[in-house]
Amino acid sequence: MDKKERIASRAAKELKNGDVVNLGIGIPTMVTDYLPENVQVFVHSENGILGVGPTPRPEEVDPDLVNAGKMPVTIKEGASFFDSAASFSMIRGGHVDVTILGVLQVDERGRIANWALPGQAVLGVGGAMDLLEGAKKVIVATTHTTKEGEPKLVRKTSYPLTSERKVDLIVTELAVFEVTEQGLVLTELADGVSLEEVAAKTEARFTIKLRTETEV
Repeated sequence: MDKKERIASRAAKELKNGDVVNLGIGIPTMVTDYLPENVQVFVHSENGILGVGPTPRPEEVDPDLVNAGKMPVTIKEGASFFDSAASFSMIRGGHVDVTILGVLQVDERGRIANWALPGQAVLGVGGAMDLLEGAKKVIVATTHTTKEGEPKLVRKTSYPLTSERKVDLIVTELAVFEVTEQGLVLTELADGVSLEEVAAKTEARFTIKLRTETEV
């Protein structure tokens, strides 16, 4: 797997049978391809779908079936469609169990910036703000650094915060961090990754409580 696939695969392990799950744009949308066979979840998209399936093969693409990021999707048997107002009512009403979001940055308190770069025109915050406030559990799925090698886990974000709510878990290709009242806690290292590498590529301060293989 490449690093994005590794991230999506690890994030998928956090989902439980029966969860209603919203997947953000980018790496999170790949999670549907790595769900364990014994776990059935209901994938929600802000543009009005409940029951999103795996990524379609080229011959399966239907231009009328897209997610909130306008990427083609498949749907599972029994899927439902509704307008955007109903979709956001589901989010704001607390009916989404888990959301998995991509980010530009995460600060050491677990707050994220994922919707705007200063100086660049944007259409708006999209559904991220609502998901952070309405979802019961928030997981970040992101590469550990930018394309330029700059840390994404920082002491203080240089981009606008999406919400004051802290996320619950951060999954990268290098490690997994839990977010606690005391800050970030490193709980897992990916295969072949050293603590020294994670420390060198992480600006945010964190404590260490690595779990054993039986606890993962």
